[in-house]
Amino acid sequence: EVQLVESGGGLVQAGGSLRLSCAASGFTFDDYAIGWFRQAPGKEREGVSCISSSDGSTYYIDSVKGRFTISSDNAKNTARLQMNSLKPEDTGDHYCAAKRAGDASYDYWGQGTRVTVSS
Repeated sequence: EVQLVESGGGLVQAGGSLRLSCAASGFTFDDYAIGWFRQAPGKEREGVSCISSSDGSTYYIDSVKGRFTISSDNAKNTARLQMNSLKPEDTGDHYCAAKRAGDASYDYWGQGTRVTVSS
């Protein structure tokens, strides 16, 4: 059974940091790309960052560049999103997802972890 389980969300003041983790099981982690998404209240879900587990290449949306760092540990089947200098606009439910390398859409999704940044 494929599972993605996020953890690490919480309440933090603006300027603070959180580290989200995504623990994966049931598939070969090395063959997949892992993405982090977020959905703010009343808004559509947006992609935040992704990493290729095979070559480590990364992508970030402009609003988080320089503040967030995505990483993956293939030995532990875990991906992480280090979020620094958090802003109230980073608030939302954060999800990790996995897709096969080269695919356009994500195959597997976690249940999400909530991040709340107070001003």
